[in-house]
Amino acid sequence: MDEIDRKIVIAVQQDGAAGLADLAKVSGLSVSATAERLKRLEERGVVRGWHAELDPAEVGCPLLAFLRVAIRPGKEDIAFRRLIRKLETVLECHQLTGEWSYLVKLRLPDIAALETLMAEEIRPLAGMERISVEIAMATVKETALLPVIRAPEEEEA
Repeated sequence: MDEIDRKIVIAVQQDGAAGLADLAKVSGLSVSATAERLKRLEERGVVRGWHAELDPAEVGCPLLAFLRVAIRPGKEDIAFRRLIRKLETVLECHQLTGEWSYLVKLRLPDIAALETLMAEEIRPLAGMERISVEIAMATVKETALLPVIRAPEEEEA
């Protein structure tokens, strides 16, 4: 990825609804050259999708909770991963090093929905050793914007 690609992905990340003419201004290329670059970035998987940023409270899921899960490895681990992938309330799930197996980020309507999820979906899974549930009191920063950093080999050029 060169400097022009970086400019395009930064602009797209900041405003996914930006038109090709706006992106062309940012990149310093023609509209058609910018469109071709953007298409290649999508084909390479650099740009993985186009999404709107929604207000969680306005769409009915103001409760932000985090689960730390310790689970026995093996078939139980596979079952956990399958369940997590299908739950729409799960925004992120990360396998961890250390004493916990996974960190799961959830968005839910309320505590009752969290209780139901835990009682009916998570706790009944085989292999659960420990679960810690933490509820966010306030969000200081939440973003999906990634820093777009030069690769070391590009800096030498």
